[in-house]
Amino acid sequence: MKDKIKEFITKNLKWIILFICLIGFLALAEDVFHKEIMNGDIIGYEIISKFLISDFVTPIAKFITNFGGAIFLIVLTIVLFIVIKNKKIGVSIFSNLVIVTILNQLLKGILQRPRPTEYRIIEETGYSFPSGHSMISMAFYGYLIYLIYKYVKNKYIKWISIVVLSLLICTIGISRIYLGVHYTSDVLGGFLISISYLVIFISSVNKFIIEK
Repeated sequence: MKDKIKEFITKNLKWIILFICLIGFLALAEDVFHKEIMNGDIIGYEIISKFLISDFVTPIAKFITNFGGAIFLIVLTIVLFIVIKNKKIGVSIFSNLVIVTILNQLLKGILQRPRPTEYRIIEETGYSFPSGHSMISMAFYGYLIYLIYKYVKNKYIKWISIVVLSLLICTIGISRIYLGVHYTSDVLGGFLISISYLVIFISSVNKFIIEK
């Protein structure tokens, strides 16, 4: 029985991850839809404001957040498309950025959560949930992590790149809370829905583009 359960989990792990992340996102979205500010939003900001906010950290946060911004990601996508020999992979990277950006705007338009107003280091426009920087960074860099894991042969380069990109995703999310333009639940929601999206995107890309 245990072997069958283990085999089932191993075989369907990506879909289990998709389901768990989607449920988590929908739970957050329900609270957001009812205009609730969650305890986690307050706690998350209090932790960051108590331990991180300083004149030293602020410019670092402003710098890091740019790695999840539209201009940087568009430029990086163009560079990757040029340097990657397999143009199917280049097309998939471009498609990923376009699709997740559209999805983020659709979700923001449906839920229409206002941004935090009490404390801001920078100004941002538009709705708050899910965080665009967090959602798009998870999808974009998460897909790069997948490609690196699949195609890079040198194990040192592979794992160093994976760790660096994983840390970058997390710090981009934290920077959005630090800068006062997102609630904790915005960032978490962006991460969760993006992971669910990535499972579907990667499966679809492998089937219809890369392996075709």
